[in-house]
Amino acid sequence: MNMGIEVFNRYENKYLMDTKAFYSIYNRLMAYMEPDAHNKDDKFYSISNLYYDTEQHSLVRTSLSKPKYREKLRIRAYGVPVADAKVYLELKKKVFGLVNKRRTAMRLYEAYEFVRTGQPPEYRPGMNRQVIREIEYFLSRYELRPMVYLAYDRIAMFCKGNRDLRITFDTNIRSRRYDLKLEHGDYGEPLMERGQWLMEVKAEKTIPVWLAKMLSEHRMYPTRFSKYGNEYKKSIRNAEREKVSLVL
Repeated sequence: MNMGIEVFNRYENKYLMDTKAFYSIYNRLMAYMEPDAHNKDDKFYSISNLYYDTEQHSLVRTSLSKPKYREKLRIRAYGVPVADAKVYLELKKKVFGLVNKRRTAMRLYEAYEFVRTGQPPEYRPGMNRQVIREIEYFLSRYELRPMVYLAYDRIAMFCKGNRDLRITFDTNIRSRRYDLKLEHGDYGEPLMERGQWLMEVKAEKTIPVWLAKMLSEHRMYPTRFSKYGNEYKKSIRNAEREKVSLVL
């Protein structure tokens, strides 16, 4: 995966499946796709994210109401970073189904301070000035705090001869709403049942005919699944259960 790409515009479709379906479709995809550089020897790589929101959870609640426009901010790391590791500060927007992701690289401690204070780190080569300005404006509109940690294990692939088509499989999605530091480890409570997979098909235009046919043959149909959104709904359910148990 080219982790240096900083601006993405693409459509994303999501599909949920069990392990049997994953292996079936994964093996067929390998005729058309090639593994991400980080998935050599069929190994996963882990992604960890720290999502920010307001005290009232306004970003995730707005997103769950399915408006035509929604946005979120997160720090993303590959694996468990140390304080001065390179991470990405990402602003993700969705407009009429088109996902626009803008991100810039910086040190983890710089990303924490940028979101906490609204003041960007001193510019240096490797940072994206335009993205930093957009994030600075975003931070001026909201009072944000770290809200949830989300990590997962990923297998990713690109279409042979067409880097515009990317397919990822995520499993072992885990989250926590405490100890909200990326460097503290990628542990958490499972978000899905064991053996479940989330496949995302990411394309700048329409998906190729062979892929549409393959998904149809496997009876795979797009579903709405936001990792952060589902984690938020789960946290609400857990809080309600706790209230009931206290009353009883």
